[in-house]
Amino acid sequence: MAGMGSVRYTELGAFLRSRRERIRPADVGLPHGPRRRVSGLRRDEVAQLAGASVDYYNELERGAGSQPSEQMIAALARALRLSADERDYLYHLADRPVPSQGGPASHVHPGMLDLLTRLTSTPAQVITDLHVTLVQNPLAVALLGDQSGLRGARASFVHRWFTEPDARLLYPEADHAAQSRAFVADLRAAAARRDGKDTEAGSMISSLLDTSPEFAALWADHDVAFRRDDRKRLNHPTLGLIEVNCLNLFSEDGRQRLLWFTPAVGTDNADRLDLLAVLGTQEVMGPTR
Repeated sequence: MAGMGSVRYTELGAFLRSRRERIRPADVGLPHGPRRRVSGLRRDEVAQLAGASVDYYNELERGAGSQPSEQMIAALARALRLSADERDYLYHLADRPVPSQGGPASHVHPGMLDLLTRLTSTPAQVITDLHVTLVQNPLAVALLGDQSGLRGARASFVHRWFTEPDARLLYPEADHAAQSRAFVADLRAAAARRDGKDTEAGSMISSLLDTSPEFAALWADHDVAFRRDDRKRLNHPTLGLIEVNCLNLFSEDGRQRLLWFTPAVGTDNADRLDLLAVLGTQEVMGPTR
């Protein structure tokens, strides 16, 4: 991309700096530290939260460097806890179109992002109603795999479940039929809840009807049920089979869900989940859930 030298890019740098300076470290789960010289976040902290290099972020604040991608803008909006209007303004300053809701660059509900930041001792992530993962905490990455970097239809775990056999490795084979039925019923409920003008869910359903006989057969049953509280068995490459409760918190419009995983009562899975922090974000079975 060409260098960023326009007045708009200068404004982008100033806007990023103003948003960075208003955030306290505690707001994003960072320690304040006794020798801190600034009240807001440091540039290196924003870069870390957004998954960017410090040099690249410094260039953005200077109004120089290359045009940020839509994915980087989304990451910066999350790191800086921007409101929906602020996020849209950031896209405008970067000469990028504002993405439609539902994809991996969707704006995460601020309240859910705040809760996710505070959930440091249990795996948690925010997904859309079409099961596109928007953000994960480190323990969710350790349990489920890194789900960043997926684009298009593949960003949806439901789509991958019915089109990519490897997506099912996370669950024991004995549970696949029940998971398939639950995913289809949840998708029907999510599609019905969306605005009639929305095409995203309809496009995904049409694609799955054309490509997956299993999906088509289940869709014909007309089951409707949101996934709320599930008890799941998950395959982990190091820890083996882990049984967890998967709990859901829905946003007001139903378009996003905060998921967090707790050990199933009456099992030894609490000890196994504790080991996730020790294992860290080692490579698991790729981008699955």
